[in-house]
Amino acid sequence: MTRPEKLAMEVGFDLSELRLNDQGLIPAIAVDIVTNKVLMMAWMNLESLQRTIESGRTWYFSRSRNEYWAKGETSGNIQLVHRITADCDMDTLLVEVSQIGGGACHTGAYSCFFNTIASEITPGTPE
Repeated sequence: MTRPEKLAMEVGFDLSELRLNDQGLIPAIAVDIVTNKVLMMAWMNLESLQRTIESGRTWYFSRSRNEYWAKGETSGNIQLVHRITADCDMDTLLVEVSQIGGGACHTGAYSCFFNTIASEITPGTPE
């Protein structure tokens, strides 16, 4: 799947409208544009978001290493970005990507979300 080398910022969108946490970070949820499967959650700040928009590849901020990292720079499993949206509270990003190479997870799995906690739950009824 092809995509432009750079993402276009939406006219009139002001990045300062995003609600960052006390560390200047915002959760970014990457989802595969083909399968709609949630791949991973990582942190971004305004600089990593800007790098993502300019390069068309995901850039995140590592809290433990206190540094920026481009997804796939060591594994080769890169994410090409198609669209970035913010939720209604402006405190979480959804990053729609084409996952290239193996999985998105550092374990080698396609998705980081493979630890099932509960399944086949019967929905409750509204009160």
